[in-house]
Amino acid sequence: MSIEINNESGVEVDEENIVRLAAHVLGEMGVNPLAEMSIMVVDENAMAELHEKWMGEPGPTDVLAFPMDELRPGGGARGDGDAPADPALLGDVVLCPQVAARQAEEAGHSTRDELELLCTHGILHLLGYDHAEPEEHKEMFGLQARLLEAWQEERDPR
Repeated sequence: MSIEINNESGVEVDEENIVRLAAHVLGEMGVNPLAEMSIMVVDENAMAELHEKWMGEPGPTDVLAFPMDELRPGGGARGDGDAPADPALLGDVVLCPQVAARQAEEAGHSTRDELELLCTHGILHLLGYDHAEPEEHKEMFGLQARLLEAWQEERDPR
């Protein structure tokens, strides 16, 4: 996997951890190892601009995903087939650590855990998952939880 990360937020984040998480998620999803993606870490002002420009919503948000190619894990459609999908430029995930820190405090966990959740969420959007409808929501958030649980076991082996 080629995973580029660029931190323009002015906030220190564990970039290596985020890249390892992204590689874990893409691997678990059966994405071709030659696929590429980027992760941008931006401040609240930059995120607010992106949020308004692309989503028509005011103020900063926690994560945005900008898919590039039509790519589905496991070949053609989501989850079917055993071969990794063709290599592709997946797109960009944009994270805002300031928003993540506030959400982490409200949720009672660390900012690192929140950024991992948001990054995983963004990658799933790059892979074509959505949560607009109840069934989609159930599928995406269930998958997100399983991916994060596997990641936390890999990150912090007992």
